[in-house]
Amino acid sequence: MNAENRVISIDNLTKTYGKNRGIEAVTFDVTKGEIFGFLGPNGAGKSTTIRCLLKLIRPTGGRAEILGHDVVKEHREIMRHIGYIPSETQFYPSMKVSEVIRFAADVRGTDCREEAAMLCERLRVDTDKRIEELSLGNRKKVGIVCAMQHRPELFIFDEPTSGLDPLMQAEFFGLVQEYNAAGATCFLSSHVLSEVRKYCHRAAIIREGRLIACDTVEHLAHTGAKLVRVEGTDGLTLDGMSKVTRKDGGMEFVYSGDMNALLKALSAADVKDLSIEEPSLEDVFMQYYGGAEQ
Repeated sequence: MNAENRVISIDNLTKTYGKNRGIEAVTFDVTKGEIFGFLGPNGAGKSTTIRCLLKLIRPTGGRAEILGHDVVKEHREIMRHIGYIPSETQFYPSMKVSEVIRFAADVRGTDCREEAAMLCERLRVDTDKRIEELSLGNRKKVGIVCAMQHRPELFIFDEPTSGLDPLMQAEFFGLVQEYNAAGATCFLSSHVLSEVRKYCHRAAIIREGRLIACDTVEHLAHTGAKLVRVEGTDGLTLDGMSKVTRKDGGMEFVYSGDMNALLKALSAADVKDLSIEEPSLEDVFMQYYGGAEQ
């Protein structure tokens, strides 16, 4: 990969909390113009990685660069080019929404009034209300406006759609795609598989603090696993079976083991009907999760 195209470059990034696990030797790159998904169940290490990138916490080891700048040594320069949405948005509760949005623009020394007005209209943000009057979802929308209004080169979003209703989720991703089409890069963490499948070009999967895969979403979905549905028997037990459901004398499971072993087991059973097909992306990613809940 051409170094000039790397917007985020992470090399063996590690963060430990005493004896507790944070992240360990995380390594991947995000390329200019990508919508890049960072996928994993809650507690996998997504937020820890993002906080290290933003110097909200200091990494224990390894290094990371954003736009060619070291995230620890050149933090101020980096923040000029980033729009960040934390997983939980917090503002001064007594401030009006309009004041928060204007304050975020003033901190950057940028006149964002026109862009902010467009975003507030698209996201249906009531700028006359005070923060303490807002629901979780409406506070998240204010955070989105603050992160997007200065049209940064890089968006870093930590669980950006939590708290948003489906209509606003669709509107948010519509905005992401528009900014991306205009040249912005987007890095977003999520545990919602459908978001990654629908909107991301590439994705990294993290589990228990370790990176376990990084590729295009299309390639991640093609692991060789198959979704198997059998009628007539519910007694198959083979290495490589996961997500097993047994019902009414039949069964369904995702199979990633030896295909000859599967065929041998099926031939010895009283099979009345059989289908073998590609599993859904959700089923494939659950294999990476090792059975963890979304």
